[in-house]
Amino acid sequence: MILDIHSHTWEYPLHFSDDFRQQAKRAKAGTELDLTVRYAEYRETATDDTITVVFGGKARLSGLWVDDQYVADYVAAHPDKLIGFLSLDPTQPGWQDEMHYGHQELGLRGIKLMPMYAGFCPDEQRLDSLWEYATRHQLPVLLHTGTTFVAQAPLECTLPRHLDPVATQFPEVRIIMAHLGHPYEGEAIVVTRKHPNVYCDISALHYRPFQFYHSLMLVQEYGVWDKILFGTDYPFTTVNASIAGLRNLNNMLAGTALPRLNTDAIERLIYRDTRELLNLQQ
Repeated sequence: MILDIHSHTWEYPLHFSDDFRQQAKRAKAGTELDLTVRYAEYRETATDDTITVVFGGKARLSGLWVDDQYVADYVAAHPDKLIGFLSLDPTQPGWQDEMHYGHQELGLRGIKLMPMYAGFCPDEQRLDSLWEYATRHQLPVLLHTGTTFVAQAPLECTLPRHLDPVATQFPEVRIIMAHLGHPYEGEAIVVTRKHPNVYCDISALHYRPFQFYHSLMLVQEYGVWDKILFGTDYPFTTVNASIAGLRNLNNMLAGTALPRLNTDAIERLIYRDTRELLNLQQ
């Protein structure tokens, strides 16, 4: 079985502002990405036994807003294959009510945060009630950590170091740092090594293979392979492409004396059943 810890659902372009779309286009040399989510397409590019965590996203500052009801409806169509997370933007009024409703009424089983995109740091005191709620209800919290093309999104808010005090104060919360903190992988790795319930996912990294190799070599040298989770970031990439990218990393080292990534550790990463780790058992 494969558990994809990181995938999205939204209606494109409805859930995005014009500014977000234009900035995304600029970042891709003038070509607009097709971010349409097609579940049938996702299934065609994944193994039959793939289980998928899915969320939308809320970040008013950057121009992305997907209501949790939309996510819940998406999950309800395939409940045996999908696990839904609610999203929060703590800079907006009513976010605590949304947290309660998404969890208690919609049955969503984790929380997705986008600190940089929304313009807050996860260690701010105003988020204490979020971390207390996640502790009380054993909800995993997955956060975007890493880069972006959105000009108004403050990079300071995305640094993995801000999760160190959170994990110290709320040690029981399962925290997942998305994208291995790219390009701040070193910070992400030392934070996840330090705290038993902090993890990283490797979503959307395989198409920068040399950097990805270096990132996973840091994982290997720090001895934290067991804290790294498989994820895709669909619709930006797929399960099969992400697996192929992982398995091909050592191939580019042919003819060099560079150290190889542990292939057994890579296979364990791909097939790690993280449901128990994150309290996501059906």
